Amino acid sequence: MILPRFDEGGVATSTVLTGCLAIIAIGVLRVVGVVTRRSFAGMTEWRIAESLSGQVVDQLVDQPPSWHQRQSDGRLLSRAGVDVDTSVSVMAPIPFATSTVLMVVVASGWLLWTDVVMGAVAVAVFPLLMGLNVVYQHRVAVHFDDAQHAIGEFSGAVHESFEAVQLVKAYGAQERETERLSSIAGHIRDARVRAVSIRGTFEALLDTLPSLTNIALVVLGATRVDAGELTVGELTGFIYMFTLLVFPLRLIGYALSELPHSSTGYRRVRATADEPLDPDPERAVVAAAGPVSVRLADISFAFPGERTPVIDHADIAIRRGSITAIVGPTGAGKSTLIDVIGGMLQPTSGHVELIPGRRAVVFQEPFLFSGTVRDNVCVGAELDDDDVWRALGLACADRFVRDLPDGLDTVVGERGVTLSGGQRQRVALARALSRRPELLLLDDTTSALDPSTEMAVLDNLRSELAGTTVVMVASRPSTISLADDVVYVDEGRVVAHGPHDVLMAEVAAYRALVEAFEADRTGVVRSAS
Repeated sequence: MILPRFDEGGVATSTVLTGCLAIIAIGVLRVVGVVTRRSFAGMTEWRIAESLSGQVVDQLVDQPPSWHQRQSDGRLLSRAGVDVDTSVSVMAPIPFATSTVLMVVVASGWLLWTDVVMGAVAVAVFPLLMGLNVVYQHRVAVHFDDAQHAIGEFSGAVHESFEAVQLVKAYGAQERETERLSSIAGHIRDARVRAVSIRGTFEALLDTLPSLTNIALVVLGATRVDAGELTVGELTGFIYMFTLLVFPLRLIGYALSELPHSSTGYRRVRATADEPLDPDPERAVVAAAGPVSVRLADISFAFPGERTPVIDHADIAIRRGSITAIVGPTGAGKSTLIDVIGGMLQPTSGHVELIPGRRAVVFQEPFLFSGTVRDNVCVGAELDDDDVWRALGLACADRFVRDLPDGLDTVVGERGVTLSGGQRQRVALARALSRRPELLLLDDTTSALDPSTEMAVLDNLRSELAGTTVVMVASRPSTISLADDVVYVDEGRVVAHGPHDVLMAEVAAYRALVEAFEADRTGVVRSAS
């Protein structure tokens, strides 16, 4: 049929070439369009993910420590990671699904123009599709939310298990941990299986709906042809046009099926990003004046939901440039006092006055990042190597750092796992001293050091940072005796405040506690020998 037309000269070769070139050009443009659409869709998807992650991280950074103490690490990790990825998963099919809307609108108009009755039947598939989606979202959302919540629990459990791996192995609790993680993983599996089962039913209906509509159109069209209301050609064109809509309908259905999953993730992300900030303890701090560096004025503090205060109407004034030891029995509120002075906790009543300037805190459990020694000393500051070595020297850490394989560039591992407890404590102390703070808070920081190293560190503080006010929790008699003043606390109350010698002479409970510390230390030394 084709070759004879060429033989008869009915079709010019130039016309054929022009048509072929046009087809090729259209194909190239289509490829370029597809590549462009997918590239921009991908960039948009991950820019939105970056924006959402940034909002979550900003919120986590802005929240005070008191808020973080109430949160689960796994929940926060899930919100910043899994939930963000889930919330943007719907972005992948949306650009293509959106581009088919024009085709659907034009085709629907043509179907209605060709035959109103059959066009109405064909177009009726769209409200049915929307209705199915509403039912689907209502039924599946709770299961997706349940799965996302379980993922947060699982992240927290895995993180906790990895952190406590030595404890788990030491107590032979591997089987218990495996069962615990398997239980949570099973919860995730069950929730997702329920969601996937509902989604499978929904997608099957989406695939079936156009096919059933097509059958209905054939039957109805045949009836109308038989009645002379429609020609065979019009029916064929009608069925063909509706068939062209099947793929766009399925694509729109796929986008709709992704919507509940994404909206669940997005709700969880927004719940964290839009959560009101806890009151910032720093706002309750006012500048101390005169010779006083720290003043606690009738401070009380109780943890949320607790009736008994951890700190009960404490009044303390600490002289500028002095070393003050906070001493008391276990559970007396010593660390809480440090947290209140350092701005980590906001007092329930009263107010805090602090010397203006830089502050540094070294906690009882030192935290090191998984980078190098240099990175851990320079956190948040631009320091040259001389400054880093100087800070390490003040913390009596320079000698062991020089002996490390790569010196300052030695990677210490996660949380400083390659260092001993005393080494981690000294690196953390060097980090604080590198700032040359006006106020230095030590929460039983020197407990991991031997007495001679501890004394050398305190001597370095006196000589090199003479103007720095040091407030430290102490339990060693040798450390307590080096302090200029002692704050003796018991059951959250400040029982006495003054020089160590005076308290030893005048406060029987304090003297008994220090003697108990000394007896405990002596007993340990004797047992070791």
